[in-house]
Amino acid sequence: MAAYKTGSVPRSIEETAEMLATENYLAGRALATVLFLSLKMKRPLFLEGEAGVGKTEVAKVLAKALDRPLIRLQCYEGLDVSSAVYEWNYPAQMLEIRLAEAAGTTDRDRIESDIFSDRYLIRRPVLQALSSPDGRAPVFLIDELDRTDEAFEAFLLEVLSDFQVTVPELGTIRAAEPPIVIITTNRTREVHDALKRRCLYHWVDYPSAAQELEIIGRKIPDCNAALSREIVAYVQRLRTMDLFKNPGVAETIDWATALTELDRTALDPETIADTLGTLLKYQDDIARIEGSEGRKLLDEVRSELRAAG
Repeated sequence: MAAYKTGSVPRSIEETAEMLATENYLAGRALATVLFLSLKMKRPLFLEGEAGVGKTEVAKVLAKALDRPLIRLQCYEGLDVSSAVYEWNYPAQMLEIRLAEAAGTTDRDRIESDIFSDRYLIRRPVLQALSSPDGRAPVFLIDELDRTDEAFEAFLLEVLSDFQVTVPELGTIRAAEPPIVIITTNRTREVHDALKRRCLYHWVDYPSAAQELEIIGRKIPDCNAALSREIVAYVQRLRTMDLFKNPGVAETIDWATALTELDRTALDPETIADTLGTLLKYQDDIARIEGSEGRKLLDEVRSELRAAG
């Protein structure tokens, strides 16, 4: 089989997995399959999962591998059309009106036509994604959609169904080529079925120990091999505990990077206590691991690794 060619759309599931791997993103066959189908069918891809499992990274890697611009809409509570889609440059419009009045222009229709032209339109992420000037469809990342409200979700239905938006003063703006849409959610609330029906869906889970070990090897090649195994085993154990927030892959990478910068070659209780802030983000979780439970966890990890050889 021919190797994947950077910048081209993959022609098979295997090429899709290879494309992601070229950018050091390790994907299971299920994710590679749904991503391949999303590209082939030109349907948005809805990625759901815990924070830190690599959902956002899929869009970043895809943009880099396909050599497409990445347009990111970071969602938050209260996000509205003026922040997400477009707004008019009101100061420039007012200046244009005053200049027209000073020049003695009295044709209101002409003034209105001038100030509501593309020259005064500020394109926000949604409109940028639908009107790429170079003719190449961008990768459009709608990140953490669950942080917005249902009204904004409803607005997105037109965008995801027909890849168009309506600007009352200009009319309907339609994408010449649909963008590659990646939607992520941390499932802090349920997203409406009407939006999900317009997408292909995939649940992104935490990686297996073998996958996480390979991720560290790719992302932090200077990390000691024995230390990498201890880090992965420790993090995998942490995820089985009843923590307020389990560490994601991003936190594992941060912890491995921190320990490498400190020239550590093995875990010990003092080092773990000193660096837990790179791995855990809530004080109650940190306090729990700093104590006897953390030392017990380290002993279990060492026993597990010795048994595995």
